[in-house]
Amino acid sequence: MEASFKQDNKLNKAERYQTFLTQFAPLIEGEKNEISVLANTCAALKEAFDFFWVGFYLVHNGELHLGPFQGSVACYRIKKGRGVCGTAWSEAQTQVVPDVDQFPGHIACSSLSRSEIVVPIIANGEVKGVLDIDSDQLNTFDETDRIYLEKVVDLLIRELYSPQ
Repeated sequence: MEASFKQDNKLNKAERYQTFLTQFAPLIEGEKNEISVLANTCAALKEAFDFFWVGFYLVHNGELHLGPFQGSVACYRIKKGRGVCGTAWSEAQTQVVPDVDQFPGHIACSSLSRSEIVVPIIANGEVKGVLDIDSDQLNTFDETDRIYLEKVVDLLIRELYSPQ
């Protein structure tokens, strides 16, 4: 199976996400291996949007542990409530950060990261992990990113964590 997720730069952001979702849903349909699905999700998002860093942190033994990702090396563990990822976990809501240097307690895994969005993965009332995306530019992420990345996470939840 070879799928290209490269996007047409002439499309606006919402159109690019809509195109992505139509390609992404069949990619993960029926696959239950969490690591495999999350790895391909990272690859697809990186290819489609050329994000600086995209990856997952998964809840394990009371911490977020680094999962599949695309980009430079990253922090191994994040405590609940610490940094953008830990805040998204503790508050169970998406965090959109226009300037990471202005976020109290930001954890700088890479000094090149300038803005960030983190979407919690909530299944059966429990945060299973987070989707973390960083940009090397300020103000990269907005309401459009939040809406569509939450849809990406909803698809992941449906495939990985919902009883079939």
